[in-house]
Amino acid sequence: MKPDRYTFCRGKISEGETEFVAKVGEQIIAIKDVSAYVCENCGEAYYTPEVSRKIDIVMKKFHESKLLLHPVAAGELSFDEIVA
Repeated sequence: MKPDRYTFCRGKISEGETEFVAKVGEQIIAIKDVSAYVCENCGEAYYTPEVSRKIDIVMKKFHESKLLLHPVAAGELSFDEIVA
């Protein structure tokens, strides 16, 4: 079932694509071009059960080191260090 509005900001939801990003220990994985229902206001994504299962498969392969990944440049900041 497609949601009509995002629960928190009440923005309109439309079909689109997003990026799924997860930090696992010291590693970060970013999966591009993931089908989702995306809030037009804040960008929050809803995944269908089918897409969620596919993400789970990718994450399992990631944990098992069975993926050939391309390194990407990324920066990481500690919020406490920035505002202190």
